[in-house]
Amino acid sequence: MMKEKIAIIGGGLCGSLLAICLAKRGFSIDLYERRGDIRKGQAEAGRSINLALSTRGIEALNKVGLAEKMLGEAIPMNGRQMHNILGELTYQPYGKHGQYINSVSRSDLNIKLLELADSYDNVTLYFNHRCVDADLDNNVAIVENDKHQRIEVKADIMFGTDGAFSAVRTEMQKTLRFNYSQTYENYGYKELEIVAGPNGEFQIEKNVLHIWPRGEFMMIALPNPGGNFTCTLFLAHEGENSFEKLTTEEEVTAFFNLNFPDAVPLMPNLLHDFFSNPTGNLVTIRCNPWVYKNFVLMGDAAHAVIPFYGQGMNCSFEDVKEFDEILGAHYPDWQAVFEKYQEARIINANAIADLACKNFVEMRDLVGRKDFMHFKHVEHDLSELYPELFKSQYSLVTFSTKPYSYALGQGFRNEALINYIIEHKLETELTDRNVMLPLFKDFLG
Repeated sequence: MMKEKIAIIGGGLCGSLLAICLAKRGFSIDLYERRGDIRKGQAEAGRSINLALSTRGIEALNKVGLAEKMLGEAIPMNGRQMHNILGELTYQPYGKHGQYINSVSRSDLNIKLLELADSYDNVTLYFNHRCVDADLDNNVAIVENDKHQRIEVKADIMFGTDGAFSAVRTEMQKTLRFNYSQTYENYGYKELEIVAGPNGEFQIEKNVLHIWPRGEFMMIALPNPGGNFTCTLFLAHEGENSFEKLTTEEEVTAFFNLNFPDAVPLMPNLLHDFFSNPTGNLVTIRCNPWVYKNFVLMGDAAHAVIPFYGQGMNCSFEDVKEFDEILGAHYPDWQAVFEKYQEARIINANAIADLACKNFVEMRDLVGRKDFMHFKHVEHDLSELYPELFKSQYSLVTFSTKPYSYALGQGFRNEALINYIIEHKLETELTDRNVMLPLFKDFLG
């Protein structure tokens, strides 16, 4: 039986992974990407250089045989290392011993996915093809190539994986009872660099995610294989400490010397990077439904989240993985596939959006506070002493495939338990199961 023809609008991480999964099932795939072919060095400026690959993303890459290759090139990050204003360091492990997240190159990962997709005879890639319109009722998308020619794309099933400002979703927003919200933070971000040492060595600890928390703003740094670190400054657009106040080299130099004095000597290109690199925006996008007739949204097109749980890519990859599994169970009943996909994913996309907003406050403000450090210490001890009964919210999100909605709810229960332990000064009783087991039952169920 001839399987359906499928068009995918958007050839980034999500779209290229989806193309591979569908190609493996024998569908004919046309993938359209508005950018040039990044395999030929046509990467888009201003996008995050590296990403944090964790369990959900690894599970999805396992489906197409790329996990081992990507992990072989990744740099493990075992925890957070906080830098206070004096340059003093504090470390928080991410999970139990042996648990870590992985710093991977966005472009290298996208290239590997595109190469694998292109290796299938039933996949055709089109670059410099931007979606400009769609006829949702007739399974048609209009794409414009680099010669400004408009082409009508028709397929049995159409996927919109074209990012946070999806053209496919824009058309779906015009349909009856389509719910949509777009929320910008009053924060932007700018990518900078801590350079490698004279012999290519790492000048600060390699296997951690570095954070300079400053209450209203922060800087982070992720390691790269070349010995350098990609730094990201998260700063308000307007206000006392903001991008609008940093317009001259003198202002930028003074701001960094005051707030990140231990990093400045490692950033010889600071002024060039600051004034050359674009200032990005932070946006959360939610919508419902994700399906209209034979058009389907996936990845950032369905649920853009701010980057403070490191789950944007991982969540998008999990979309693909779960869709593929649902497709395998219910094909050729596309209506059942679409219904079960939405039921499985929308609640969890909303949950990780909430978690990312919560973690932004934690990373820029709370991680440097003594009371928060004490809270995390108790949480870590509970995880180590009672692994079968207690898992931190971070571990549930990052080192498991439990639904994000479960992790969100469990986090509130964990906080109530730990706050009770601290309030009643029970830290010395953590090893006493006679004390702790009734508390687990009361707070965690």
